[in-house]
Amino acid sequence: MNGPEVVTFGETMALFMPSSSKGIEHAASLEKLFGGAESNVAIGLARLGHRVGWFGRLGNDPLGRFILKKLRGEGVDVSRAALSANGPTGLMMRESIAGKSSVYYYRKLSAMSAMQPDELDAEYIGSATILHVTGITPALSESCRLTLLEAVRIARSRGVKICFDPNIRLKLWSADEARAALLPIAEQADYFLPGLDELKLLYGTDDLGALSGMLGKLPGVSVIKGGADVTYLLENGRLTEIPYFKAKQVVDTVGAGDAFCAGFLSGVLKRKPLGEAVRLGNLLGSLAVQAYGDWEGLPTSEEVEAVLGGKGHVER
Repeated sequence: MNGPEVVTFGETMALFMPSSSKGIEHAASLEKLFGGAESNVAIGLARLGHRVGWFGRLGNDPLGRFILKKLRGEGVDVSRAALSANGPTGLMMRESIAGKSSVYYYRKLSAMSAMQPDELDAEYIGSATILHVTGITPALSESCRLTLLEAVRIARSRGVKICFDPNIRLKLWSADEARAALLPIAEQADYFLPGLDELKLLYGTDDLGALSGMLGKLPGVSVIKGGADVTYLLENGRLTEIPYFKAKQVVDTVGAGDAFCAGFLSGVLKRKPLGEAVRLGNLLGSLAVQAYGDWEGLPTSEEVEAVLGGKGHVER
């Protein structure tokens, strides 16, 4: 069997959400789910028919085993993932009250936060076409930052393309800390996928003209998410606007950026023009926000083709 087309790694956490419209404090029951930026992308790619591997550290506990089994069931290769006795699986709780979503993290001293560079499988990373990483991993700990940098070094030394989503989480570190750690990674990326709000934190402006000039100095392609009804593609100094797909209903916006990334990378792997890859990313983002959960709304390739082909849903 061929190796994965895309390899990604990072912290995947158990997720608990109220099964009713009540907040966590007043809910009588919570639904057990899971989520993580990198594993969300991996599931998205697997559902689109790609070979994809995710690895990271999970606690050797019921939640870690639950996550590992679910990822494997989604067709993601988890052969390099580890169940560790040194630290628990990270946990997050999420609620939506009056249209506002809040997330509470319990990840200090998690199994993933102790990951070390020497745990990387260089042959596995080097066998991929693309390594996908996010800015969440280096925010977890110094050892995680070094692990990510080593993974990028391995990938570049073996001709593997780098996809980098900064995914800034200010609950993990300050804007200054994020800027110092993430900009050097962006400078090594073949595909840089920031949001417009993240660029303002990284570069101090949300002016598209100024940002185009600064991003144009990077060696790779930049895709700017979060524009006013469009995603921006900056390729060879040219800025192109690519319209969103309008969602019929927005249920849960968490995971939309990861869905976009899965669609975009699928387009890249299929050797589509980058504008078409961005369009596919926009479609996946639109579909993902119409379901609850971090990844549950990610479509299969058949569902994507049905939407692009204008086929209607047949109930019975």
